[in-house]
Amino acid sequence: MLGLKNDVNLLADYDPSWIDAYAEEKARLDVALGDIAKAIEHFGSTSVPGMRAKPILDIIVGVSPFEDWERCKAPLESIGYDFVANAGIPRHHIFGRGRDLTERTHILHVVDYDTEEWSLNLAFRDALRNDAALREKYIAEKEHAAAVAPEGRARYTALKSSFISGMKGRLASIMRPFTRA
Repeated sequence: MLGLKNDVNLLADYDPSWIDAYAEEKARLDVALGDIAKAIEHFGSTSVPGMRAKPILDIIVGVSPFEDWERCKAPLESIGYDFVANAGIPRHHIFGRGRDLTERTHILHVVDYDTEEWSLNLAFRDALRNDAALREKYIAEKEHAAAVAPEGRARYTALKSSFISGMKGRLASIMRPFTRA
């Protein structure tokens, strides 16, 4: 089941129904956003089979030009998302939704499509999907973060950030010769 109260950091065992929940949400997003979205991907821990995760779907929407993110606001609000101003992730415009305002079931990131930022988020997801040892290391990081910060998303995220940025740095050094910046 999807959903977690705001500011609570609780990991759940992987649930295969998360894939179907994403497919249903993607269909809703395709209709709402139309050609504004160049691509829509399931990219958080719930997209990685076997990964313990907060039971919240993380979705990334690519737009180009990046200024088109503003064209996403009204369509997303029309299907229950709210804009999270000052979310603290550079060049990510964050929207969330839940059954009510006290929880989140979905977090949506609007980013610049076909850039290194877009590619690194998907490469990190794919590395976790394909490397059991990396997945286990990341699960340990997440479990530690949830234990140290059972409340407060900012602290939980900060505790995981060096692992994520280190992994994305390694991925970037491999990818750079093959992608445009």
